[in-house]
Amino acid sequence: MTTKTTHLDPEELHRSPAFAQGVIAPAGRTLYVGGQLGTDGAGRLLDGIEAQTAQAMRNVLTVLAAAGTGPDHVVKLTIYLVDGVDAQLGYAASRSVWGDHRTAVTVVSTAGHARPGALVEIDAVAVIPE
Repeated sequence: MTTKTTHLDPEELHRSPAFAQGVIAPAGRTLYVGGQLGTDGAGRLLDGIEAQTAQAMRNVLTVLAAAGTGPDHVVKLTIYLVDGVDAQLGYAASRSVWGDHRTAVTVVSTAGHARPGALVEIDAVAVIPE
């Protein structure tokens, strides 16, 4: 069995350098990463959208590594941004940590998060290679 994901970018749709229109995940074990906030190891919330987004992405990478996988095996990210934050600043900060690992992505605007002051929350679905 292969553990390689396949990215789908149908010719009829725009091809983004940042995300895939779809990802086929091989059968096997799947990791669902719960929503990660921009908090450090002590649970302190960082200041600003850039710092929070970069830290939330680092937190996602930490959970992936703990499961024995990484960004190349992520098939879906969901990014929840609080209304009014600059999505482009968040995008640049996430890319500085995430790199050029294309995956399916959904970005959602929210009124807020359960933790006061949180500006972004990121969850992921990944394949665990065998």
